[in-house]
Amino acid sequence: MIKATCFGEVLWDVFPTHKKIGGAPLNVAVRLESMKNEVSIISKIGNDKKGRKLIDFLKVNHVDTTGIQIDSEFKTGKVKVVLDDSGSASYTINHPRAWDKIELTETAQNLTKDADAFIYGSLASRDEVSRNTLYELLKIAKYKIFDVNLRKPHYTAEVLSHLMNEADFIKFNDDEIYEIADLIGPSSPSFDQTVLFIAEQTNTKCICVTRGSQGAVLYFDGTFYYNSGYQIVVVDTVGAGDSFLATLINKIMKKADPQDALDYACAIGALVASHEGANPIIEEEEITNLMGKSLT
Repeated sequence: MIKATCFGEVLWDVFPTHKKIGGAPLNVAVRLESMKNEVSIISKIGNDKKGRKLIDFLKVNHVDTTGIQIDSEFKTGKVKVVLDDSGSASYTINHPRAWDKIELTETAQNLTKDADAFIYGSLASRDEVSRNTLYELLKIAKYKIFDVNLRKPHYTAEVLSHLMNEADFIKFNDDEIYEIADLIGPSSPSFDQTVLFIAEQTNTKCICVTRGSQGAVLYFDGTFYYNSGYQIVVVDTVGAGDSFLATLINKIMKKADPQDALDYACAIGALVASHEGANPIIEEEEITNLMGKSLT
């Protein structure tokens, strides 16, 4: 078992026909906990019905909510989600919301110090209040995992550079790594060389890049590992990358073989994309069947 603390946004994903609880840190926390880990989350909700439902959801999923603060001024987060014909999502993110105002509390500091892994993203740094809190927590975290989550216009090159330089492990998607490489450039047209360039510039030994239906690439302690993806019918991609990351963290931190860890994480990410919503229950049989099919 590992102890993990996730920092950042908890919110409601509002689709044209329904709404679901989400936010990348929440999705990662729920998936990590489902793998028998001890998981907490540092965030903030509004003093409203949506916020109380978020707390109830996390408690049902056994995620420690002592780090979630309540704001009397700002509402619980909400994001408008639109899916295209392929199931890929685009987002309209309301600002400011309660999770933009996360304060540096003693509870937040203790949860960070006690965690084996501290997981954070770029979106929660869009507001000065949460950004300053995150910067302070990064000073005391043991092992720092940066989940890059670029959502225009909610990031700057300066902030991204700081967050990457603090990280021990960075996860990108394939669009994000090229955009960030161009920001800190000059970068290489070669994918592997771009990964090595980011690793060298940020002094990071572990970098993972998801590539949608084409799987993912993991650079771990000087070696590249590849997975070419699994064939599934996409329902929606919301949360697939979050479950992928949670699975990879779980495996890597439990000393699994890096290739096995990558393969298993890609299978989980694919299966989440084949279901509706960010946090579907995935049965072990589904994973075994999907990974077995790739070998035939």
